[in-house]
Amino acid sequence: MPYFVYKITAGPTELIKNLDQLDEFENFKAAKTFAKAYRQENDILPGGDVEVKIIFADNALDAEEKLLEKREKPVLMEWEK
Repeated sequence: MPYFVYKITAGPTELIKNLDQLDEFENFKAAKTFAKAYRQENDILPGGDVEVKIIFADNALDAEEKLLEKREKPVLMEWEK
């Protein structure tokens, strides 16, 4: 299964995101190197409006479904704070 690198930008609502597939790699190391370089070249900072993510999936459709999936935040127990 390949690794896909996506640029994610905010859409009109919180549930809708714009996904742009940047590239596809056979190993994680190459995908990680590409993602880091892309972030530096485009001045993408953590917590900004644009994110670059790597996802491991069967195909591009599966990758996009996983990226658009709404996940709940994990519940932190008192001792984990």
